Amino acid sequence: MLFSSLLRQPVLVTLGRYARLTILLATVAGALPGCSDDDETESAPTAPDRITVPQAGLHPEGIQYDEVNKRFLVSSRTQGKIGSVKDDSTYTQFADEPRLISTIGLNLDASRNRLLVAVSDNGANAARTTAATLRKLAALAIFNSTSGALQNYIDLGNLRPNQAHFANDIAVDAQGNIYITDSLSPIIYKVDALGVASVFLENNQLSGGTGFGLNGIVFHPDGYLLVAKANDGSLFKVPVATPASFTKVTTPAGLNLTGADGLLLLNPQTLLLVSGSQTTVLRLSSTDAWATTNSTGSFATGAVSPTTITRRNTSDAYVLYPFQSTSPRFAIVKAKF
Repeated sequence: MLFSSLLRQPVLVTLGRYARLTILLATVAGALPGCSDDDETESAPTAPDRITVPQAGLHPEGIQYDEVNKRFLVSSRTQGKIGSVKDDSTYTQFADEPRLISTIGLNLDASRNRLLVAVSDNGANAARTTAATLRKLAALAIFNSTSGALQNYIDLGNLRPNQAHFANDIAVDAQGNIYITDSLSPIIYKVDALGVASVFLENNQLSGGTGFGLNGIVFHPDGYLLVAKANDGSLFKVPVATPASFTKVTTPAGLNLTGADGLLLLNPQTLLLVSGSQTTVLRLSSTDAWATTNSTGSFATGAVSPTTITRRNTSDAYVLYPFQSTSPRFAIVKAKF
């Protein structure tokens, strides 16, 4: 007999064994999900809209969200060290090493348990800069993303020793190859899974002239890189298999991407681009595999010197506000379009 049939027999409620059965049924019904008024489902903590971190003069440039450990990882132009930030604004040092003069872009390659760090020297870290490294250093540091132990340090600038260098941002493809942009030379470097470095692409179209050129970079799952150039706002599509066949993404008249810094690929058709000079995060979309793009939204940051952006959960994106190099704080803010 079905429970619902028994429960429609009110005359039996007070009769012998049926009374005991009715009590048992009521007890079972109360234990079923959704049957008790006292049933409460514990919800996940809400991600904060803003985290203000009281760390003086840190001037972070790169940021990644570590989903497993529920923390942000941030770099530092002025101190070189890598730090972690919790939602309660607590900052702790995650990793440091004397060769970390200025740490710029970060990439948390969680599946391979490594944190990738672009290392440069533009004179912002007075304690560590030297004549031998100033505007000449481009390096990749690889840390264990659990322990913070240094696993490898790879000098990239030595591939072109007579040029100026500034390693800026990092992307990783499906095979674990690492790509690093150089803002002072028209170069994208590649470091393979064995740690062997090479010049992946070098072309004068990627030059920033006397300013910053290449900046943000992301890997698209269809097998190409999207790369931004800060000085003129160019966006390039670079096939991983044939980098020399790179093309410029066409943008409509009136869409200004100058000052392009960090990039975040939200999904195959949606790219977030931080423009520091425009104090704006632009949401770009493409329906033709990034032959062309258009803007579908923007988020104004204000005069906070925004640099880059990271994903948290499946859809939230957080922008890094470094303020100035002497600021008593920095902030991590959810972008809302």
